[in-house]
Amino acid sequence: MPKPEILDPQGQAVAKALPRLGFSGVAEVRQGKRFELEVDDSVDDATLARIAEGLLANPVIEEWTVRRVAE
Repeated sequence: MPKPEILDPQGQAVAKALPRLGFSGVAEVRQGKRFELEVDDSVDDATLARIAEGLLANPVIEEWTVRRVAE
């Protein structure tokens, strides 16, 4: 996700479109991206964090998290 201090024009466009489409009650929209990696049991959380920070995210402008999801 973009850090809070980074402008998010796509999120702002969605937020402005929602009332026109009949949706109310949404105060703010932030647009981000998601990567899904299927890994085997030998890949630990520290390795996933290095992959996220070093390859998938731009840590200067983005915040990231690693979350494991059971199948």
